[in-house]
Amino acid sequence: MCGRYAASRRPEDLVLEFEAVAAEGQAPLPADYNVAPTKDVYVVRHKKERDAEGALTGGGHRELRAVRWGLVPSWAKDVSVGNRMLNARVESLTEKPAFRTAAATRRCLVPADGWYEWAPKHDAPGKQPYFVTPEDGSVLAFAGLWEVWGRGEDRLYTCTVVTAPAVGALTEVHPRMPLVLPRDRWADWLDPAREDVAELALATPPEVVERLEIRPVGAAVGNVANNGPQLTARQESVSAPADQPALF
Repeated sequence: MCGRYAASRRPEDLVLEFEAVAAEGQAPLPADYNVAPTKDVYVVRHKKERDAEGALTGGGHRELRAVRWGLVPSWAKDVSVGNRMLNARVESLTEKPAFRTAAATRRCLVPADGWYEWAPKHDAPGKQPYFVTPEDGSVLAFAGLWEVWGRGEDRLYTCTVVTAPAVGALTEVHPRMPLVLPRDRWADWLDPAREDVAELALATPPEVVERLEIRPVGAAVGNVANNGPQLTARQESVSAPADQPALF
């Protein structure tokens, strides 16, 4: 399963929004209105703090870090497995070996402006792309998992987006959606001491979905080479390629 979303916010804005600290030594990611699998994306995670000798202090803080989209478990033989780990179904988070350890201790938030979805047209052939985004322009936080693969300077940080059955009006577009977490659930999702994954991963509240706009957009978003804010502009009745991937 593959997907697309938009993430245009600057890191200096995200650290304020999520009360996080930017990871050291990372160049800022550019605004991306057509985020596709295997691209670098921002996540917010809980980072354990260490003293000058490298020992854990017991403390921690939220960190904004750029990682690659496509989870690579620490035990994977090579990073290519990440190409198949773009999404993690909420129904099997604690069962699948690729996700269960991360679901228990390495949860993250994936900031986004909104996500793209494709649905069959009712009155014409082809598919209509939509951009799902908050009506008030606020940031979305997808539930995610993160992992680190390799050692030393060769370490690779990766993530996956948790998906769930669609809620409310979104069911008319696609049966699934990213698990969108409201602000009052961010802290619990990031807390590595919380072990009740099923409780943490409850469905997106209906009132959150009611505040989302399902906006028809142009077919240009179907080509990953295209980018820019024009991809999120309203455009009615657009036929997308028949092989256009559905999101989440």
